Amino acid sequence: MKELVLTLAKALVDYPEQVSVNQVEGEKSVIIELRVAQEDMGKVIGKQGRIAKAIRTLVKAAASHQGKRVVVEIIQ
Repeated sequence: MKELVLTLAKALVDYPEQVSVNQVEGEKSVIIELRVAQEDMGKVIGKQGRIAKAIRTLVKAAASHQGKRVVVEIIQ
């Protein structure tokens, strides 16, 4: 899932070298922290949060096969 978020984010931003993803795993849940450059925050979040919501939906669909709950946090 970490690779999925990383690939999606790098495709969206102007500064892909500044994209980093940290994955913190719990027993039944996973927290994925996405960090991007300040200038790219709007591109990752999108109008009214549509792109961020789409990223979260894709990751949740991928995680459902593993039986885990996933939370994607976008951090600057």
